[in-house]
Amino acid sequence: MDMGKALLFYFTLFLFIFAICTNSIHYDFDLWARLIAGMGVIDGGGVLKSDFLSYTPVHTWYDHEWGSGVIFYLFLKLFGPFSLIILESILYFGIFFLISRIIKLRANSTPYNIIFYIFPIIAVAENFNNPVRCHLFSFLLFTVFLYILELTKKGKYKPLFLIPILTIIWNNLHGGVVSGLGLIVIYIIGEFINRKPIKYYLITLLISLPLLIINPWGVDYIKFLLMANTMKRPEVAEWWGIFAKINIFRFLPFKLFMLGIVVIELLTLIKNKATKLTDWWNNLDKTKYITLLTTLYLGFTKVKLLPFFVITGTIFGYEDFYKLISKLKFPEWKNKAVYAVLLTMTVFSILIKDISIPVNFDAYPVKEVEFVKVNKLKGKILVNFGLGSYVAYKLYPDNLIFMDGRYEEVYYEGMVPLLKKFYLVMPYWNEILVKYPPDLMILENDYPVYRVLKDSKSWVNVYEGKRFGVFVKKEDVKKDYKLPSLDIKYYKDTLFDTDIKFKKRV
Repeated sequence: MDMGKALLFYFTLFLFIFAICTNSIHYDFDLWARLIAGMGVIDGGGVLKSDFLSYTPVHTWYDHEWGSGVIFYLFLKLFGPFSLIILESILYFGIFFLISRIIKLRANSTPYNIIFYIFPIIAVAENFNNPVRCHLFSFLLFTVFLYILELTKKGKYKPLFLIPILTIIWNNLHGGVVSGLGLIVIYIIGEFINRKPIKYYLITLLISLPLLIINPWGVDYIKFLLMANTMKRPEVAEWWGIFAKINIFRFLPFKLFMLGIVVIELLTLIKNKATKLTDWWNNLDKTKYITLLTTLYLGFTKVKLLPFFVITGTIFGYEDFYKLISKLKFPEWKNKAVYAVLLTMTVFSILIKDISIPVNFDAYPVKEVEFVKVNKLKGKILVNFGLGSYVAYKLYPDNLIFMDGRYEEVYYEGMVPLLKKFYLVMPYWNEILVKYPPDLMILENDYPVYRVLKDSKSWVNVYEGKRFGVFVKKEDVKKDYKLPSLDIKYYKDTLFDTDIKFKKRV
């Protein structure tokens, strides 16, 4: 009976997640740089340590996501573009599969009440639904670490030996490895306060930390990792808080989930409070609440990090929620009805849409890049840093970019503020055109600089799409230009085409 329940649960869970993933409207802005990095390893035979895509000053390329790029490029090369959505679905499902196993481990009861999982899956969908992002590996491995640490709390120490091995793998997949090591620290502190043994946690941490040196850059990478995880990114929206002005009406599913978990835990604390305060304190799982509070803080202050709280909130909230409602009795047909409705809605949502790779003409200057390509407009090209890796992927070697989303991995501090000043026409906004003069520009038409340049005597808007425009210097304007294709199928078929080639190293 339990096997049947488990199979139905996991089948429905995966199908629901897959349906969400197929609703992706465009690929993550940094995917193209990741594919280039993966291409360098697979086709070129080595990790790329220097940038060749930009015309601006750069330092050593510390690609803390190079391993993810290899996986992405392999999937693309072997199975085609849609496999990236399949990969996203598998990683997304893997996180919630592990969550269910941790719930079972902690509560020693069935973790298959699927309706509870719907809320966290939706709460995190906005973060995960740009197939596929490197940070999915970090959230998956964070959940793996949680599972191993919870096994340790149960007296099963052998799985701890996996953590140093996973640390090496994680460190070369994504810089989020620091969250896994931080989680071990939390368990050391929590179990110490719980008056439980911490020796094995401490040994695991001490073994794992030096292993960070195992990467293509050695010790220098450790310095970069520390800098990257502590630097402020005021220009990058996903590093803002969930209640920042721009996010007030966004991430509502997460905010409701967060509120729900906070209420559940407050009610649980009140319910468990014994007559004597000392008994209540002694029975309190401090590790659990330190983990919850830490991840709540991360989710509250950084949009990009909110999945950490979704993971911990689901694990600890599930257990406490069903304890709170344990005296309520539901009709026997409830589960059948829930599965029937959920499966019907999920299957229907998959069947009614054209499942294909997303091409978003509002998010990406797809036609504008095609315009540059068909008219052979070569030279240095200025675009917003979020769009840079796509433009480089599509137009290199004929065009070099100002910068892209690799941010601290490649570029010096001050480049993004310079770009911001230009786009918002702040004082000395044209400094960028003097210090790093481009030959052409692709700009979003909702920025003030777009209107300024349209009235400029030095630049001409030679092509204007729905959201983007192409500008060239007045002296370089041609009499006739070819227009880009209007065939959407053409753009879907050629989205991942690139002229970037690597010769295999001998």
